[in-house]
Amino acid sequence: MSDEELEKLKEKKIQELLKKALNKDSSNSMEADVLEADNGNFNRILTENTRLIIDFWAPWCMPCRMVEPIIYELAKIYAGRVKFARLNVDSNPEIAARFEVMSIPTLIMFENAVEVDRIVGALPKEFIERRIRKAFRF
Repeated sequence: MSDEELEKLKEKKIQELLKKALNKDSSNSMEADVLEADNGNFNRILTENTRLIIDFWAPWCMPCRMVEPIIYELAKIYAGRVKFARLNVDSNPEIAARFEVMSIPTLIMFENAVEVDRIVGALPKEFIERRIRKAFRF
């Protein structure tokens, strides 16, 4: 088994454990609301979504794990108005470097593929939601 396959397996297991810890039902369709961005699809996701928020994160980052359920919750709240995506910076360091992501979690808000706001750090849902409404003028 290659290192990449082991990493994917490890990440999958972490996701399963996190779901259990958060008492989420694994059949919950909530995950479908958030895209998984990577080197192969990033530019398409960026250009196809008028309003987009990308969560730059890593599996080992506990603050990132704290923000993760907030991202899924906000994706449901803003469905049809804002698209959410997550990008693993360990697997996609070129994109993280392209956007000068120095700390994680970092949420970058894009409108028509142009950055309109950025949040760095694990912050409460209410704070993130205020910034979303301000950035996208809701």
